[in-house]
Amino acid sequence: MAHPSTWLKVTPSGLFCEPGGFFIDPTRAVDRAVISHGHSDHARPGHAHVLATPETLAIMTARMGEGRAGTTQQALRHGEALAIGGVRVWLRPAGHVLGSAQVCMEWQGCRAVVSGDYKRQADPTAAGFEVEPCDLFVTEATFALPVFRHPPPAAEMAKLLRSVALFPERTHVVGCYSLGKCQRLIAMLRQAGWDRPIHLHGAHVALCRVYEELGVPLGPLRTATVAKKEELQGAIVLAPPSAVTDRWARRLAEPVVAVASGWMRVRQRAKQGGVELPLVISDHADWDELLATCTEVQAPEIWVTHGREDALIHALSLRGIRGRALHLVGFGEEDDAEEPAAA
Repeated sequence: MAHPSTWLKVTPSGLFCEPGGFFIDPTRAVDRAVISHGHSDHARPGHAHVLATPETLAIMTARMGEGRAGTTQQALRHGEALAIGGVRVWLRPAGHVLGSAQVCMEWQGCRAVVSGDYKRQADPTAAGFEVEPCDLFVTEATFALPVFRHPPPAAEMAKLLRSVALFPERTHVVGCYSLGKCQRLIAMLRQAGWDRPIHLHGAHVALCRVYEELGVPLGPLRTATVAKKEELQGAIVLAPPSAVTDRWARRLAEPVVAVASGWMRVRQRAKQGGVELPLVISDHADWDELLATCTEVQAPEIWVTHGREDALIHALSLRGIRGRALHLVGFGEEDDAEEPAAA
């Protein structure tokens, strides 16, 4: 059996499958790219040939424009397989955002799985993570410290709705990323019984439309920028994190500033950001989920792409699993570092 390091190489452009001639989530334009999901630190413009799930291709096209999300595109649905240069390739759900996938490869008897970003909590807008046993698992480590243990998301939604009931004259503005987190919050609010219109910052509108076109119902949505201040009393508004304490938020009625992120577990981070209502809701695996996943895939070797690499590798070593930090650059903490505040 060929050891993974003989055919999966770390290059300046990212992780390269040598016998297949393709990169996985490359950080610069390449000839052949397999893309795990549509966040801009994983899906970049300018590739000649792009392979991804149909949903990821639609999201990439919506974000980048026609022709920039791959000169040619090839859709591969979850569970389907194809051969690329003798390498068998298939995609498994990663649970991160709509269309997100783990890239699974098999060559000369060795199976490797590149997770991309993933979470294990349920998400009404994305297919749940599926464990793929393998010889090598490549994991993220965004929240790979024991302090990061995400609470049940339904409890965080209940916290938001209690605050809305307590301050019916104020607007609750929730900072969240435009791809994945925004739509997940909307769907969870609907599950919790919120059937009123949800107002959106302009930066969130287009991708909500894409989700609905791809079969994810979101209910009544409105654009916050065209609403009168009195209409927004008692309303919930979703906006980019960079906008919730910006000039843009001044149009809202005495806003209660909230942010939905795994980083809200760090109280100092919430306080520094002027966040009145921190909501610990993440689209990444927490410490326990990372360790559980690395155990469940039964891989004797784990490569860590980005995040808190050292802590995870040490914890894995105590479980008899070899760890290796790849030190890949160009990947963010959670979606884009910043999104436009005035849209």
